[in-house]
Amino acid sequence: MGQAQTSHRLPHGSNATARLPKLRSRQMDKLRTARCSCRKVELVCAGEPRRVYACACIECQRCTGTAFAYRAIYPDTAIVAQEGETRSWRRQGESGAWLEQHFCIECGSVVFMRAETLRDAVSVSAGCFEDPDFPPPQKLHWPERRHRWLRPEVVPDARSSTA
Repeated sequence: MGQAQTSHRLPHGSNATARLPKLRSRQMDKLRTARCSCRKVELVCAGEPRRVYACACIECQRCTGTAFAYRAIYPDTAIVAQEGETRSWRRQGESGAWLEQHFCIECGSVVFMRAETLRDAVSVSAGCFEDPDFPPPQKLHWPERRHRWLRPEVVPDARSSTA
């Protein structure tokens, strides 16, 4: 079972904007803002994501209310600003490591997550970027739990490659 965590902001808080001048101009060319449904939570990410993935595990299906999660991993250093208040809910994954979903206290949208195995990085819900040209998933985790209509040939099975 998971447990609710207290309301909080990302560790970067309002001081994150002080890092804006330190980011390479190439990163600044590509700022993306992830927003919750009510638009009260915003997470600004600089540069391209480290990796984009889909996950069809049962917990991601429950969390998103759909057949899979679609997320982008950004290093913590790419998070340049966060606005709005979130709460988090932590659970134990099948590996035994914890995963923590961060959601808007108003609308409940999961904007990002952190994981024990994801050091110094955040996994942002790709749909929150509202960008139809956002990169597609590079891998599908837990393909054996996917809904049968989800075609695995479109997204490689995470177990089939080393990247």
